[in-house]
Amino acid sequence: MVATKEGHLGASLGVVELTIALHYVFNTPDDKLVWDVGHQAYGHKILTGRKANFHTNRLQGGISGFPKMSESRYDAFGTGHSSTSISAVLGMALASQLKGDTKKQHIAVIGDASIASGMAFEALNHAGVTNTNLLVILNDNAIGIDPSVGALKQYLLKVTLDKSPNTDNIFEALNFKYSGPIDGHNLNELISELNRLKEIEGPKLLHIITKKGKGLRQAEENQVLYHAPGKFDAATGEILPKKKENLAPKFQDVFGKTLVELASENKNIIGITPAMPTGSSLKYMMEAFPDRAFDVGIAEQHAITFSAGMATQGFTVFCNIYSTFLQRAYDQLIHDVCLQNIPVIFCLDRAGMVGEDGATHHGIFDISFLRCIPNLILFAPRNEVELRNILYTAQLGLKHPIAIRYPRGCGTIIDWQQPFSKIEIGKGVQLLRGKSMAILTIGTMVTNAITAINECDFSKKVSLYDMRFIKPLDEELLHSIFNKYDTIITLEDGIISGGFGSTILEFSAKNNFKNTIKCLGISDKFPNQGSIEELQDLAGISSEKIKNIINSYL
Repeated sequence: MVATKEGHLGASLGVVELTIALHYVFNTPDDKLVWDVGHQAYGHKILTGRKANFHTNRLQGGISGFPKMSESRYDAFGTGHSSTSISAVLGMALASQLKGDTKKQHIAVIGDASIASGMAFEALNHAGVTNTNLLVILNDNAIGIDPSVGALKQYLLKVTLDKSPNTDNIFEALNFKYSGPIDGHNLNELISELNRLKEIEGPKLLHIITKKGKGLRQAEENQVLYHAPGKFDAATGEILPKKKENLAPKFQDVFGKTLVELASENKNIIGITPAMPTGSSLKYMMEAFPDRAFDVGIAEQHAITFSAGMATQGFTVFCNIYSTFLQRAYDQLIHDVCLQNIPVIFCLDRAGMVGEDGATHHGIFDISFLRCIPNLILFAPRNEVELRNILYTAQLGLKHPIAIRYPRGCGTIIDWQQPFSKIEIGKGVQLLRGKSMAILTIGTMVTNAITAINECDFSKKVSLYDMRFIKPLDEELLHSIFNKYDTIITLEDGIISGGFGSTILEFSAKNNFKNTIKCLGISDKFPNQGSIEELQDLAGISSEKIKNIINSYL
């Protein structure tokens, strides 16, 4: 199924034996089993009543690519972001104690990359002073999406290689009964050890060694690529060539390659990412300037404050983080960066709809939660050239932090490596000039608007503006728009509540304008999975839906 429909392959292949052993030994769903992140839960879903409709995985209207409580009683907790499993399972375990249920078991499966997160250690610290039926299974395969990093990885490697009794065990220091490491692909050994641990009271940790991609040669040899390889030949394992319909680059590659270009001239440029060097394309800078690019692991809060600390010392810091993951470091963004007005450059990949990864990964809240923060500049490029130019502008020196949000996938401009041009902060641009109404867009939503206008030959009736900056607003341009057009439509790929449209409504109210304003964006709900095109159409921001709205007003 994954070969033809795409999805997360390597992680699920790596825990086939573990999945079978867990459901064999424990009385799920009465015993609570939580898979951290959930990339590895495909086998779990197949074993728990979803085999017949597994072909709908990650498709619109189908089952989720991650554990989801509303989907199955076997999914004890929804997990789309990492390092939450131990906290959730500990909450369940203490709840069982309060109810007087001393027999129920509570299991968290967490990887060596995810357990290095601060949240995981907060949960371990708490769990160690309880007497709960809690079992943490540390799935040690030395990789998350990219290879694991940090001192804990080195420690786990030492534990694995050291055959003598380990008297200085970090987990035992936290009051966990530690066992292992054992072979996570030996089903009999797993079953035997799980049965033994089930009878031991108190918090326990089982350390297992697995290989991500186990059973498929290519997935074992190239674990990064086969984490989510796209479509491949199920018989041979070879990845199928993608249709080259769009020759324009991915926005992430424009970021990564442009950063290397800028860093070649500006020796103060630093790149930082929390565990996503491949996904964000910071890998290009890590290869070109390994001393100036940092993967800090699954540690979003640390990434933000680490960036701030480095920026105070005169470095120009580009912190690349997925929009949905920035949510995990909101306090650090406010207190450690914006309150102190430290000019960190945040590059928010995967802004807007992300497609088949679904509700946990859509980057639809960033405009709403960022624009309320003082000192922060907020910019959305409409294409690859604009992204290049704002990266260039930011590294010239800004007095404030800036967040640059751009989408997953490819843009529209093939010849994107053009000479740099400085962007004036807070200035929007007019792209089409019409007489009857105005559409205000930010980011790549301009493409949908242009398509809608061109398909109905509205170019003489509709003016199109790319506002570029959500904050600071180009108020001079807005005054001219509001004085010229009675009807104004705002268009964004984020949540409407508190978003770009709300910004325009606030401007209108502040200046006592009486224009008709229609805000197009994502309504007050969590969109599920589907293609970006399908999801945009459901949200009413596809070119077809925009065309209908324009028609209704004209």
